[in-house]
Amino acid sequence: MGKSMLDPHDPIIGLLDRDQRYRFEAYVFIFEALRFAQDRLEMGEPCRSIDSLPSPADEFEEDAIQKHVSGQDLCEAIRHYALDQYGLVAQNVLAHWGIRSTGDIGEIVFNLIDIGKMKKTENDHREDFENVYDFDEALRQGFRITLADPSEEPQT
Repeated sequence: MGKSMLDPHDPIIGLLDRDQRYRFEAYVFIFEALRFAQDRLEMGEPCRSIDSLPSPADEFEEDAIQKHVSGQDLCEAIRHYALDQYGLVAQNVLAHWGIRSTGDIGEIVFNLIDIGKMKKTENDHREDFENVYDFDEALRQGFRITLADPSEEPQT
């Protein structure tokens, strides 16, 4: 879904106009990576965010308690998700959207918190995302191109 398909009153439209460092796709990717962290990697601890104060009536509703993923864990999940989705070109794809470091991930997360699209706990800070890993190293590790040994070729 592109920016033009959003409700013109959605707060992300104003965010994209105010902070042009990151493309819309970067925000979508962060949401997808968070879901990947919670569902596939089983990251996160049940907790209440400081931004949501449920009333006694919704005390036992499912979304009154959410799974919280720390900044460092989210960065690690993003690394796995990016490699899973984009392989060797993951770093290029993320850079095209404006994500060039784990600090950028934190900026995006806190932009989303500021407009009410994500929530945080009292222990969450932008600094949690700083220098979690080196993007170049983290998004290329594990990929090795190997050539077949000609001596191991089957004889015909």
